[in-house]
Amino acid sequence: MTADPGSAGPRDGTASQDAGLASLAGEGSILSRTARGAGWVIGWRFCTRFIGLFSTLILVRLLTPADFGIVALATSFVQGFGQLCEVGVEDAIIRDPHPDRALYDTGFTINLIRGFGVALVLLIGAFPIAALFHNPNLAPVLLAVAGISALGAMENIGVVDFRRFIAFDREFVLKIIPRIVQTAIGITLSFILRSYWALIIALLTNQAITTMMTYRLHPYRPRLSLVAWRRMAGYSAWIWVNNLVSQLNSNGTNFIIGKMLGVGAVGIFGLGNEIAGLPNTELVGPLCRSAFSGFAHARADDDNGASLLLRLLALMTIIALPAGLGLSLTAYPIVQLGFGKNWIGAVPLLQIIGIANAFSIFGMISGVVFSVRAWMKALFKLGAAVTLTRLGLIIVLLPVYGLPGAAIAIALTDIVNQLVLIVVTVHRLDLSLGTVLGRIWRSIAAAALMTALLVTLHLGWSDEPGTDRWQAIHLGAAVMIGAISYTASLIGLWLLAGRPEGAERDLLDFLRAMLRRIETRRLPA
Repeated sequence: MTADPGSAGPRDGTASQDAGLASLAGEGSILSRTARGAGWVIGWRFCTRFIGLFSTLILVRLLTPADFGIVALATSFVQGFGQLCEVGVEDAIIRDPHPDRALYDTGFTINLIRGFGVALVLLIGAFPIAALFHNPNLAPVLLAVAGISALGAMENIGVVDFRRFIAFDREFVLKIIPRIVQTAIGITLSFILRSYWALIIALLTNQAITTMMTYRLHPYRPRLSLVAWRRMAGYSAWIWVNNLVSQLNSNGTNFIIGKMLGVGAVGIFGLGNEIAGLPNTELVGPLCRSAFSGFAHARADDDNGASLLLRLLALMTIIALPAGLGLSLTAYPIVQLGFGKNWIGAVPLLQIIGIANAFSIFGMISGVVFSVRAWMKALFKLGAAVTLTRLGLIIVLLPVYGLPGAAIAIALTDIVNQLVLIVVTVHRLDLSLGTVLGRIWRSIAAAALMTALLVTLHLGWSDEPGTDRWQAIHLGAAVMIGAISYTASLIGLWLLAGRPEGAERDLLDFLRAMLRRIETRRLPA
Protein backbone atom coordinates (compact mmCIF):
# COMPACT_ATOMS: atom_id res chain seq x y z
CA MET A 1 0.00 0.00 0.00
CA THR A 2 1.30 3.45 -0.93
CA ALA A 3 1.09 6.25 1.58
CA ASP A 4 -0.27 9.66 0.80
CA PRO A 5 2.81 11.65 -0.26
CA GLY A 6 1.82 14.50 1.95
CA SER A 7 1.27 12.45 5.06
CA ALA A 8 3.81 12.06 7.79
CA GLY A 9 5.27 8.64 8.27
CA PRO A 10 7.05 7.31 11.32
CA ARG A 11 10.08 9.38 12.23
CA ASP A 12 12.25 6.71 13.75
CA GLY A 13 14.22 6.03 10.59
CA THR A 14 12.89 2.51 10.15
CA ALA A 15 11.27 1.40 6.91
CA SER A 16 7.53 1.95 6.99
CA GLN A 17 4.89 2.94 4.48
CA ASP A 18 6.15 3.73 1.00
CA ALA A 19 6.03 7.51 0.55
CA GLY A 20 6.25 7.36 -3.24
CA LEU A 21 3.47 8.21 -5.69
CA ALA A 22 2.82 4.72 -7.05
CA SER A 23 0.11 5.98 -9.40
CA LEU A 24 2.95 7.19 -11.65
CA ALA A 25 3.81 3.60 -12.57
CA GLY A 26 2.66 2.80 -16.10
CA GLU A 27 1.37 -0.41 -17.58
CA GLY A 28 3.44 -3.16 -19.16
CA SER A 29 6.47 -5.23 -18.27
CA ILE A 30 9.58 -3.77 -16.69
CA LEU A 31 11.37 -4.18 -20.03
CA SER A 32 8.75 -2.28 -22.03
CA ARG A 33 8.53 0.48 -19.42
CA THR A 34 12.32 0.75 -19.27
CA ALA A 35 12.51 0.98 -23.07
CA ARG A 36 9.79 3.66 -23.15
CA GLY A 37 11.59 5.54 -20.39
CA ALA A 38 14.85 5.43 -22.34
CA GLY A 39 12.95 6.75 -25.36
CA TRP A 40 11.75 9.77 -23.38
CA VAL A 41 15.28 10.47 -22.08
CA ILE A 42 16.74 10.17 -25.59
CA GLY A 43 13.98 12.47 -26.85
CA TRP A 44 14.82 15.03 -24.19
CA ARG A 45 18.52 14.91 -25.07
CA PHE A 46 17.85 15.38 -28.78
CA CYS A 47 15.44 18.25 -28.08
CA THR A 48 18.04 19.86 -25.81
CA ARG A 49 20.72 19.46 -28.47
CA PHE A 50 18.47 21.05 -31.08
CA ILE A 51 17.46 23.95 -28.81
CA GLY A 52 21.09 24.46 -27.82
CA LEU A 53 22.24 24.54 -31.45
CA PHE A 54 19.43 26.94 -32.40
CA SER A 55 20.24 29.34 -29.56
CA THR A 56 24.00 29.12 -30.15
CA LEU A 57 23.63 30.07 -33.83
CA ILE A 58 21.84 33.25 -32.73
CA LEU A 59 23.85 34.06 -29.61
CA VAL A 60 27.25 33.83 -31.33
CA ARG A 61 26.20 36.79 -33.48
CA LEU A 62 25.22 38.86 -30.45
CA LEU A 63 27.89 37.99 -27.87
CA THR A 64 31.67 37.65 -27.96
CA PRO A 65 33.74 34.51 -27.31
CA ALA A 66 34.84 36.14 -24.05
CA ASP A 67 31.19 36.33 -22.96
CA PHE A 68 30.73 32.61 -23.55
CA GLY A 69 34.06 31.88 -21.90
CA ILE A 70 33.31 33.66 -18.62
CA VAL A 71 29.91 31.93 -18.35
CA ALA A 72 31.41 28.53 -19.15
CA LEU A 73 34.14 29.05 -16.56
CA ALA A 74 31.69 30.12 -13.86
CA THR A 75 29.23 27.28 -14.49
CA SER A 76 32.09 24.78 -14.54
CA PHE A 77 32.86 25.74 -10.94
CA VAL A 78 29.22 25.16 -9.95
CA GLN A 79 29.15 21.78 -11.69
CA GLY A 80 32.59 20.79 -10.45
CA PHE A 81 31.92 21.56 -6.79
CA GLY A 82 28.47 19.99 -7.12
CA GLN A 83 29.93 16.79 -8.56
CA LEU A 84 32.52 16.61 -5.79
CA CYS A 85 29.70 16.79 -3.24
CA GLU A 86 27.39 14.35 -5.06
CA VAL A 87 26.30 11.51 -2.76
CA GLY A 88 23.63 9.76 -4.83
CA VAL A 89 20.58 10.69 -2.75
CA GLU A 90 18.11 9.99 -5.56
CA ASP A 91 19.71 6.63 -6.39
CA ALA A 92 19.56 5.64 -2.72
CA ILE A 93 15.81 6.32 -2.66
CA ILE A 94 15.17 4.52 -5.96
CA ARG A 95 16.99 1.34 -4.94
CA ASP A 96 15.25 1.16 -1.55
CA PRO A 97 12.35 -1.34 -1.87
CA HIS A 98 9.98 0.75 0.30
CA PRO A 99 11.34 4.26 0.93
CA ASP A 100 9.28 6.01 3.60
CA ARG A 101 8.80 9.71 4.35
CA ALA A 102 11.84 9.69 6.63
CA LEU A 103 14.05 8.64 3.72
CA TYR A 104 12.56 11.19 1.31
CA ASP A 105 12.88 14.01 3.86
CA THR A 106 16.45 13.03 4.70
CA GLY A 107 17.30 13.05 1.00
CA PHE A 108 15.78 16.51 0.62
CA THR A 109 17.71 17.84 3.63
CA ILE A 110 21.01 16.39 2.41
CA ASN A 111 20.46 17.99 -1.00
CA LEU A 112 19.64 21.27 0.73
CA ILE A 113 22.87 21.16 2.77
CA ARG A 114 24.88 20.18 -0.29
CA GLY A 115 23.41 22.89 -2.55
CA PHE A 116 23.74 25.71 -0.05
CA GLY A 117 27.22 24.46 0.87
CA VAL A 118 28.35 24.75 -2.76
CA ALA A 119 26.75 28.20 -2.95
CA LEU A 120 28.61 29.29 0.19
CA VAL A 121 31.93 28.06 -1.21
CA LEU A 122 31.32 30.08 -4.38
CA LEU A 123 30.37 33.18 -2.38
CA ILE A 124 33.53 32.94 -0.28
CA GLY A 125 35.79 32.03 -3.18
CA ALA A 126 34.40 34.35 -5.86
CA PHE A 127 36.97 37.12 -5.53
CA PRO A 128 40.01 34.86 -4.89
CA ILE A 129 39.07 32.75 -7.94
CA ALA A 130 38.67 35.89 -10.05
CA ALA A 131 42.10 37.06 -8.90
CA LEU A 132 43.59 33.67 -9.75
CA PHE A 133 42.30 33.95 -13.33
CA HIS A 134 43.21 37.66 -13.52
CA ASN A 135 39.62 38.47 -14.50
CA PRO A 136 37.74 40.81 -12.12
CA ASN A 137 34.51 40.30 -14.12
CA LEU A 138 34.46 36.68 -13.00
CA ALA A 139 33.72 37.53 -9.35
CA PRO A 140 30.19 38.96 -9.76
CA VAL A 141 29.35 36.15 -12.18
CA LEU A 142 30.40 33.54 -9.60
CA LEU A 143 28.29 35.33 -6.99
CA ALA A 144 25.32 35.15 -9.34
CA VAL A 145 25.72 31.50 -10.35
CA ALA A 146 25.91 30.57 -6.66
CA GLY A 147 22.18 31.20 -6.83
CA ILE A 148 21.83 28.30 -9.28
CA SER A 149 23.15 25.91 -6.65
CA ALA A 150 20.95 27.41 -3.93
CA LEU A 151 17.81 27.26 -6.08
CA GLY A 152 18.57 23.70 -7.14
CA ALA A 153 18.96 22.69 -3.51
CA MET A 154 15.32 23.55 -2.88
CA GLU A 155 13.89 21.23 -5.54
CA ASN A 156 11.11 18.92 -4.39
CA ILE A 157 12.62 15.51 -3.64
CA GLY A 158 9.30 13.97 -4.62
CA VAL A 159 10.13 14.21 -8.33
CA VAL A 160 12.59 11.35 -7.83
CA ASP A 161 9.43 9.27 -8.31
CA PHE A 162 9.53 10.14 -12.00
CA ARG A 163 12.67 8.00 -12.21
CA ARG A 164 11.65 5.52 -9.55
CA PHE A 165 8.40 4.58 -11.29
CA ILE A 166 9.90 4.98 -14.79
CA ALA A 167 7.58 7.91 -15.57
CA PHE A 168 10.12 9.72 -17.74
CA ASP A 169 7.38 11.49 -19.69
CA ARG A 170 6.89 13.63 -16.56
CA GLU A 171 10.62 14.25 -16.30
CA PHE A 172 10.64 15.26 -19.97
CA VAL A 173 8.11 18.00 -19.21
CA LEU A 174 10.08 19.06 -16.13
CA LYS A 175 13.25 19.51 -18.14
CA ILE A 176 12.06 20.79 -21.51
CA ILE A 177 9.82 23.69 -20.42
CA PRO A 178 12.53 25.50 -18.38
CA ARG A 179 14.98 24.90 -21.25
CA ILE A 180 12.67 26.55 -23.77
CA VAL A 181 12.06 29.51 -21.44
CA GLN A 182 15.82 29.82 -20.81
CA THR A 183 16.49 29.97 -24.54
CA ALA A 184 13.81 32.61 -25.15
CA ILE A 185 15.04 34.80 -22.29
CA GLY A 186 18.69 34.35 -23.23
CA ILE A 187 18.12 35.41 -26.83
CA THR A 188 15.84 38.32 -25.89
CA LEU A 189 18.20 39.71 -23.25
CA SER A 190 21.20 39.25 -25.54
CA PHE A 191 19.56 41.60 -28.04
CA ILE A 192 18.96 44.12 -25.24
CA LEU A 193 22.06 43.81 -23.03
CA ARG A 194 24.70 42.52 -25.47
CA SER A 195 26.42 41.08 -22.40
CA TYR A 196 27.14 37.74 -20.73
CA TRP A 197 24.60 38.75 -18.09
CA ALA A 198 21.91 37.68 -20.54
CA LEU A 199 23.19 34.10 -20.28
CA ILE A 200 23.50 34.27 -16.49
CA ILE A 201 19.95 35.56 -16.05
CA ALA A 202 18.68 32.86 -18.42
CA LEU A 203 20.43 30.13 -16.42
CA LEU A 204 19.03 31.44 -13.15
CA THR A 205 15.56 31.57 -14.69
CA ASN A 206 15.88 27.96 -15.84
CA GLN A 207 16.72 26.77 -12.34
CA ALA A 208 14.02 28.92 -10.70
CA ILE A 209 11.33 27.56 -13.04
CA THR A 210 12.60 23.99 -12.57
CA THR A 211 12.41 24.30 -8.79
CA MET A 212 8.89 25.72 -8.91
CA MET A 213 7.74 23.04 -11.35
CA THR A 214 8.94 20.25 -9.05
CA TYR A 215 6.29 21.37 -6.56
CA ARG A 216 3.66 21.84 -9.27
CA LEU A 217 4.18 18.40 -10.83
CA HIS A 218 4.39 16.35 -7.62
CA PRO A 219 2.23 16.57 -4.46
CA TYR A 220 4.98 15.60 -2.03
CA ARG A 221 5.93 18.36 0.41
CA PRO A 222 9.34 17.69 1.99
CA ARG A 223 10.32 18.55 5.55
CA LEU A 224 13.67 19.14 7.18
CA SER A 225 14.92 15.90 8.73
CA LEU A 226 18.05 13.77 8.93
CA VAL A 227 16.46 10.93 10.87
CA ALA A 228 17.19 8.35 8.14
CA TRP A 229 20.76 9.42 7.43
CA ARG A 230 22.16 6.08 8.61
CA ARG A 231 20.14 4.25 5.96
CA MET A 232 21.77 6.41 3.30
CA ALA A 233 25.24 6.76 4.76
CA GLY A 234 26.91 3.60 3.51
CA TYR A 235 25.60 3.75 -0.06
CA SER A 236 26.03 7.52 -0.38
CA ALA A 237 29.60 7.40 0.93
CA TRP A 238 30.57 4.91 -1.77
CA ILE A 239 28.84 7.03 -4.43
CA TRP A 240 30.94 9.99 -3.29
CA VAL A 241 34.18 7.99 -3.35
CA ASN A 242 33.41 6.64 -6.83
CA ASN A 243 32.69 10.18 -8.03
CA LEU A 244 36.13 11.24 -6.82
CA VAL A 245 37.68 8.43 -8.86
CA SER A 246 35.69 9.54 -11.90
CA GLN A 247 36.87 13.13 -11.43
CA LEU A 248 40.48 11.96 -11.13
CA ASN A 249 40.04 9.91 -14.29
CA SER A 250 38.75 12.74 -16.49
CA ASN A 251 40.59 15.70 -14.99
CA GLY A 252 43.82 13.74 -14.54
CA THR A 253 43.89 12.86 -18.23
CA ASN A 254 43.41 16.51 -19.23
CA PHE A 255 46.05 17.66 -16.75
CA ILE A 256 48.68 15.22 -18.04
CA ILE A 257 48.00 16.06 -21.69
CA GLY A 258 48.05 19.79 -20.94
CA LYS A 259 51.28 19.50 -18.97
CA MET A 260 53.09 17.39 -21.59
CA LEU A 261 51.66 18.68 -24.89
CA GLY A 262 50.05 22.04 -24.11
CA VAL A 263 46.58 23.52 -23.93
CA GLY A 264 45.93 23.12 -27.67
CA ALA A 265 46.35 19.37 -27.38
CA VAL A 266 43.78 19.32 -24.57
CA GLY A 267 41.28 20.97 -26.90
CA ILE A 268 41.87 18.45 -29.69
CA PHE A 269 41.70 15.55 -27.24
CA GLY A 270 38.48 16.89 -25.73
CA LEU A 271 36.83 17.14 -29.14
CA GLY A 272 37.84 13.63 -30.24
CA ASN A 273 36.86 12.11 -26.92
CA GLU A 274 33.50 13.90 -26.88
CA ILE A 275 32.53 12.81 -30.41
CA ALA A 276 33.63 9.23 -29.71
CA GLY A 277 31.42 9.25 -26.62
CA LEU A 278 28.24 10.36 -28.42
CA PRO A 279 26.75 6.83 -28.56
CA ASN A 280 27.26 6.65 -24.79
CA THR A 281 25.81 10.05 -23.92
CA GLU A 282 22.94 10.02 -26.43
CA LEU A 283 21.94 6.32 -26.53
CA VAL A 284 23.49 4.14 -23.84
CA GLY A 285 23.33 6.78 -21.09
CA PRO A 286 19.57 7.32 -21.39
CA LEU A 287 19.01 3.57 -21.37
CA CYS A 288 21.11 3.19 -18.22
CA ARG A 289 19.24 6.04 -16.51
CA SER A 290 15.98 4.23 -17.19
CA ALA A 291 17.47 0.78 -16.52
CA PHE A 292 18.50 1.79 -12.98
CA SER A 293 14.82 2.07 -12.10
CA GLY A 294 14.04 -1.17 -13.91
CA PHE A 295 16.68 -3.13 -12.01
CA ALA A 296 15.54 -1.52 -8.75
CA HIS A 297 11.99 -2.76 -9.43
CA ALA A 298 13.30 -6.23 -10.17
CA ARG A 299 15.32 -6.19 -6.94
CA ALA A 300 12.24 -5.16 -4.95
CA ASP A 301 10.41 -8.17 -6.42
CA ASP A 302 13.26 -10.53 -5.36
CA ASP A 303 14.33 -10.90 -8.99
CA ASN A 304 18.08 -10.75 -9.56
CA GLY A 305 17.52 -8.94 -12.87
CA ALA A 306 19.30 -11.53 -15.02
CA SER A 307 16.51 -11.74 -17.60
CA LEU A 308 16.20 -7.95 -17.77
CA LEU A 309 19.97 -7.61 -18.19
CA LEU A 310 20.04 -10.05 -21.11
CA ARG A 311 17.16 -8.40 -22.93
CA LEU A 312 18.37 -4.82 -22.40
CA LEU A 313 21.93 -5.74 -23.34
CA ALA A 314 20.79 -7.43 -26.54
CA LEU A 315 18.41 -4.61 -27.45
CA MET A 316 20.97 -1.85 -26.98
CA THR A 317 23.76 -3.78 -28.69
CA ILE A 318 21.65 -3.74 -31.87
CA ILE A 319 21.64 0.07 -31.80
CA ALA A 320 24.77 1.21 -29.95
CA LEU A 321 27.33 -1.15 -31.54
CA PRO A 322 26.87 -0.03 -35.17
CA ALA A 323 26.55 3.61 -34.05
CA GLY A 324 29.88 3.49 -32.20
CA LEU A 325 31.71 1.65 -34.95
CA GLY A 326 30.16 3.95 -37.55
CA LEU A 327 31.60 7.03 -35.83
CA SER A 328 35.03 5.40 -35.70
CA LEU A 329 34.88 4.29 -39.35
CA THR A 330 33.85 7.72 -40.67
CA ALA A 331 35.99 9.84 -38.34
CA TYR A 332 37.83 11.77 -41.06
CA PRO A 333 34.83 13.19 -42.95
CA ILE A 334 32.96 13.85 -39.69
CA VAL A 335 35.79 15.95 -38.25
CA GLN A 336 36.56 17.84 -41.47
CA LEU A 337 32.91 18.64 -42.25
CA GLY A 338 31.86 19.33 -38.69
CA PHE A 339 34.85 21.22 -37.33
CA GLY A 340 37.21 22.08 -40.16
CA LYS A 341 40.70 21.02 -41.17
CA ASN A 342 42.27 22.67 -38.11
CA TRP A 343 40.83 19.83 -36.03
CA ILE A 344 42.04 16.91 -38.18
CA GLY A 345 44.32 15.92 -35.29
CA ALA A 346 41.20 14.60 -33.53
CA VAL A 347 40.62 11.96 -36.24
CA PRO A 348 42.90 9.20 -34.84
CA LEU A 349 41.46 9.81 -31.37
CA LEU A 350 37.92 9.31 -32.64
CA GLN A 351 38.97 6.23 -34.59
CA ILE A 352 40.69 4.56 -31.63
CA ILE A 353 38.43 5.57 -28.72
CA GLY A 354 35.35 5.03 -30.89
CA ILE A 355 36.11 1.31 -31.17
CA ALA A 356 36.23 0.92 -27.39
CA ASN A 357 33.12 3.03 -26.90
CA ALA A 358 31.21 0.90 -29.40
CA PHE A 359 31.27 -1.88 -26.82
CA SER A 360 30.69 0.35 -23.79
CA ILE A 361 27.12 -0.91 -23.37
CA PHE A 362 28.55 -3.99 -21.62
CA GLY A 363 30.39 -2.00 -18.97
CA MET A 364 27.76 0.71 -18.53
CA ILE A 365 24.79 -1.62 -18.06
CA SER A 366 26.89 -3.77 -15.71
CA GLY A 367 27.78 -0.64 -13.74
CA VAL A 368 24.06 0.00 -13.27
CA VAL A 369 23.61 -3.50 -11.84
CA PHE A 370 26.55 -2.90 -9.49
CA SER A 371 25.00 0.36 -8.27
CA VAL A 372 21.49 -1.02 -7.80
CA ARG A 373 22.76 -4.02 -5.87
CA ALA A 374 25.20 -1.83 -3.89
CA TRP A 375 28.36 -3.62 -5.01
CA MET A 376 30.05 -0.27 -4.55
CA LYS A 377 33.29 -1.44 -2.96
CA ALA A 378 34.01 -3.69 -5.94
CA LEU A 379 33.12 -0.85 -8.31
CA PHE A 380 35.52 1.45 -6.47
CA LYS A 381 38.40 -1.05 -6.56
CA LEU A 382 37.96 -1.63 -10.29
CA GLY A 383 37.52 2.08 -11.03
CA ALA A 384 40.62 3.02 -9.02
CA ALA A 385 42.73 0.30 -10.67
CA VAL A 386 41.58 1.30 -14.16
CA THR A 387 42.16 5.01 -13.48
CA LEU A 388 45.68 4.53 -12.12
CA THR A 389 46.56 2.15 -14.97
CA ARG A 390 45.14 4.55 -17.55
CA LEU A 391 47.02 7.57 -16.21
CA GLY A 392 50.22 5.53 -16.02
CA LEU A 393 49.85 4.35 -19.63
CA ILE A 394 49.15 7.89 -20.80
CA ILE A 395 52.34 9.13 -19.14
CA VAL A 396 54.31 6.34 -20.88
CA LEU A 397 52.66 6.47 -24.34
CA LEU A 398 52.10 10.22 -24.73
CA PRO A 399 55.79 11.16 -25.29
CA VAL A 400 56.18 8.33 -27.82
CA TYR A 401 52.96 8.48 -29.86
CA GLY A 402 51.48 11.86 -28.98
CA LEU A 403 47.70 12.14 -28.63
CA PRO A 404 47.08 8.76 -30.33
CA GLY A 405 49.08 7.26 -27.46
CA ALA A 406 46.60 8.71 -24.98
CA ALA A 407 43.77 7.32 -27.10
CA ILE A 408 45.36 3.86 -27.06
CA ALA A 409 45.69 4.01 -23.27
CA ILE A 410 42.05 5.01 -22.89
CA ALA A 411 40.80 2.38 -25.34
CA LEU A 412 42.78 -0.47 -23.76
CA THR A 413 41.76 0.34 -20.20
CA ASP A 414 38.13 0.89 -21.25
CA ILE A 415 37.96 -2.52 -22.92
CA VAL A 416 39.51 -4.22 -19.89
CA ASN A 417 37.12 -2.36 -17.59
CA GLN A 418 34.10 -3.42 -19.65
CA LEU A 419 35.22 -7.05 -19.81
CA VAL A 420 35.78 -7.26 -16.07
CA LEU A 421 32.43 -5.61 -15.30
CA ILE A 422 30.40 -7.87 -17.59
CA VAL A 423 32.21 -11.05 -16.47
CA VAL A 424 31.68 -10.25 -12.78
CA THR A 425 28.05 -9.24 -13.38
CA VAL A 426 27.29 -12.40 -15.34
CA HIS A 427 28.89 -14.53 -12.62
CA ARG A 428 27.05 -12.82 -9.75
CA LEU A 429 23.70 -13.11 -11.55
CA ASP A 430 24.26 -16.85 -12.12
CA LEU A 431 24.50 -16.49 -15.87
CA SER A 432 27.12 -17.73 -18.31
CA LEU A 433 29.08 -15.85 -20.94
CA GLY A 434 27.68 -18.31 -23.47
CA THR A 435 24.16 -17.17 -22.60
CA VAL A 436 25.14 -13.53 -23.09
CA LEU A 437 26.88 -14.24 -26.40
CA GLY A 438 23.84 -16.20 -27.52
CA ARG A 439 21.80 -13.00 -27.26
CA ILE A 440 24.23 -10.64 -29.00
CA TRP A 441 26.24 -12.67 -31.52
CA ARG A 442 24.04 -11.69 -34.47
CA SER A 443 24.54 -7.98 -33.74
CA ILE A 444 28.31 -8.46 -33.43
CA ALA A 445 28.46 -10.49 -36.65
CA ALA A 446 26.36 -7.94 -38.56
CA ALA A 447 28.55 -5.09 -37.28
CA ALA A 448 31.68 -7.02 -38.32
CA LEU A 449 30.27 -7.56 -41.83
CA MET A 450 29.39 -3.85 -42.06
CA THR A 451 32.91 -2.89 -40.98
CA ALA A 452 34.56 -5.28 -43.44
CA LEU A 453 32.44 -3.97 -46.32
CA LEU A 454 33.16 -0.30 -45.58
CA VAL A 455 36.90 -0.93 -45.19
CA THR A 456 36.97 -2.96 -48.44
CA LEU A 457 35.23 -0.11 -50.29
CA HIS A 458 37.71 2.40 -48.75
CA LEU A 459 34.80 4.12 -47.01
CA GLY A 460 35.84 3.15 -43.49
CA TRP A 461 38.95 4.21 -41.57
CA SER A 462 40.04 6.16 -44.61
CA ASP A 463 42.22 9.22 -44.00
CA GLU A 464 42.16 10.31 -47.63
CA PRO A 465 42.05 14.14 -47.78
CA GLY A 466 39.64 15.95 -50.06
CA THR A 467 37.34 18.90 -50.47
CA ASP A 468 34.32 19.33 -48.23
CA ARG A 469 32.08 18.27 -51.12
CA TRP A 470 34.07 15.07 -51.58
CA GLN A 471 34.00 14.32 -47.85
CA ALA A 472 30.22 14.89 -47.76
CA ILE A 473 29.75 12.36 -50.58
CA HIS A 474 32.14 9.99 -48.80
CA LEU A 475 30.22 10.29 -45.52
CA GLY A 476 26.80 9.95 -47.16
CA ALA A 477 27.85 6.82 -49.04
CA ALA A 478 29.40 5.28 -45.91
CA VAL A 479 26.29 5.93 -43.82
CA MET A 480 23.91 4.58 -46.46
CA ILE A 481 25.93 1.47 -47.31
CA GLY A 482 26.72 0.83 -43.64
CA ALA A 483 23.08 1.10 -42.55
CA ILE A 484 21.82 -1.12 -45.37
CA SER A 485 24.52 -3.76 -44.93
CA TYR A 486 24.11 -3.90 -41.14
CA THR A 487 20.32 -4.10 -41.26
CA ALA A 488 20.32 -6.70 -44.04
CA SER A 489 22.96 -8.81 -42.28
CA LEU A 490 21.12 -8.66 -38.96
CA ILE A 491 17.75 -9.61 -40.45
CA GLY A 492 19.35 -12.33 -42.56
CA LEU A 493 21.13 -13.89 -39.59
CA TRP A 494 17.93 -13.71 -37.52
CA LEU A 495 15.91 -15.45 -40.25
CA LEU A 496 18.60 -18.10 -40.71
CA ALA A 497 18.50 -18.76 -36.96
CA GLY A 498 14.76 -19.43 -37.20
CA ARG A 499 13.53 -16.05 -35.89
CA PRO A 500 14.26 -16.87 -32.24
CA GLU A 501 13.12 -14.84 -29.24
CA GLY A 502 15.56 -12.03 -28.68
CA ALA A 503 16.38 -8.40 -29.32
CA GLU A 504 15.14 -8.48 -32.91
CA ARG A 505 11.70 -9.65 -31.85
CA ASP A 506 11.64 -7.23 -28.90
CA LEU A 507 12.47 -4.36 -31.26
CA LEU A 508 9.70 -5.38 -33.66
CA ASP A 509 7.23 -5.65 -30.76
CA PHE A 510 8.15 -2.15 -29.56
CA LEU A 511 7.72 -0.74 -33.07
CA ARG A 512 4.32 -2.43 -33.45
CA ALA A 513 3.19 -1.14 -30.05
CA MET A 514 4.32 2.37 -30.95
CA LEU A 515 2.43 2.26 -34.25
CA ARG A 516 -0.69 1.02 -32.47
CA ARG A 517 -0.52 3.93 -30.00
CA ILE A 518 -0.11 6.39 -32.87
CA GLU A 519 -3.10 4.89 -34.70
CA THR A 520 -5.18 4.95 -31.51
CA ARG A 521 -4.47 8.65 -30.99
CA ARG A 522 -5.47 9.39 -34.58
CA LEU A 523 -8.88 7.74 -34.19
CA PRO A 524 -11.71 10.19 -33.44
CA ALA A 525 -13.06 10.19 -29.89
